[in-house]
Amino acid sequence: MSLPINIDELLNGRTVEWERIEFRKGWNPERSIKTICAFANDFNNWGGGYLILGVSEDNGKPDLPPSGLQLRQIDRIQQELNNLCRKIIPNYFPIVEPVDYQNRKILVIWCPGGSNRPYKAPETLGNNARFFYFIRRFSSTVRPNNDEEHELLSMANQVPFDDQLNHNAGLSDFDLSSIKVFLNEIGSGLEKEISNLPVDEVARRMNIAEGANENLLPKNVGLLFFAKNPQKHFPSAKIEVVVFKDETGTEYSEKIFSGGLHQQLRNALDHLQNKFSEQIIRKSASIPESERIVKYPYAALEEALCNAVYHRGYNNDSTIEVRIYPNRIDIISFPGPLPPLDKEKLRNNQFDIRKYRNRRIGEFLKDLHLTEGRATGIPTIIDAMKKNG
Repeated sequence: MSLPINIDELLNGRTVEWERIEFRKGWNPERSIKTICAFANDFNNWGGGYLILGVSEDNGKPDLPPSGLQLRQIDRIQQELNNLCRKIIPNYFPIVEPVDYQNRKILVIWCPGGSNRPYKAPETLGNNARFFYFIRRFSSTVRPNNDEEHELLSMANQVPFDDQLNHNAGLSDFDLSSIKVFLNEIGSGLEKEISNLPVDEVARRMNIAEGANENLLPKNVGLLFFAKNPQKHFPSAKIEVVVFKDETGTEYSEKIFSGGLHQQLRNALDHLQNKFSEQIIRKSASIPESERIVKYPYAALEEALCNAVYHRGYNNDSTIEVRIYPNRIDIISFPGPLPPLDKEKLRNNQFDIRKYRNRRIGEFLKDLHLTEGRATGIPTIIDAMKKNG
């Protein structure tokens, strides 16, 4: 069965960062179990990662076309994986899918961030092996240092809110048509199979539900994107665009955007683009050509609002507010930066923080090309404003 991602974009690093992908020409079980463990620990809440077999690596990127694997190799690897992952403590099982790519067969091992971290894996596969924690540090799988291990232990059973189960909802709350449209848009092969699958199988394959068959529950991220009525479960998951006549704030007009996160985001962006699409012609005595600018460049508005949707906390009752004043726009998204990022670091353009509040929302937004790489948001906004003059 197909994975809920565009394989071509995955292998070319367009929707998943390179540091979340590890390529291997062949099968090395001892090395692979450590990588799977590291992705499961999801130390920075990146959303886990992908181990791709049958593809050689060249400086962290795939060497294409792939060398590929034989069918008998794939069968053997899948059998070994089942036993191998039982050695991880607690047990963790990734989602595995053979894929035909450029006339070769490769094996994609999707390792979402685990719900029961921290996980340990054996140092070797021999007898009396010692077990250690493993994490990803940039593009490498490593054992954490003392400070990192202490932080990992403090994250025990702490699952980001967007990846948590929702005990007040059921699979019947999902809108399969919305899921189908999403899969079609990102070019996932799963879209062609969805009509013949029960909703529980679709939800498992997309990792938007989890649990035993008799008690399979939706995850918050699934409801935020694909519920029939997302605001039934998250009343404040909306974007409010408020236009103030002046600084007093007594006279204003308001428009509210609701629905799935990607739907409300796109509708709000369309609204802002229409509002600020009028060009301003600026003439200069030193330059013969007239300069055309807009009040607020769309690239800056898009990046700012997408970041607000990506990084807000969805377990509070505050909406995202876009406040438009005569001389500025304020975009407010609670509860603000995740420590250690703070106002001082933002003021000094220090964006090297690697922790994220939501680990799944960004995946879906990247699949739709609504957000880009990490730590690029504010620099992109500043660059767009400078280019606009």
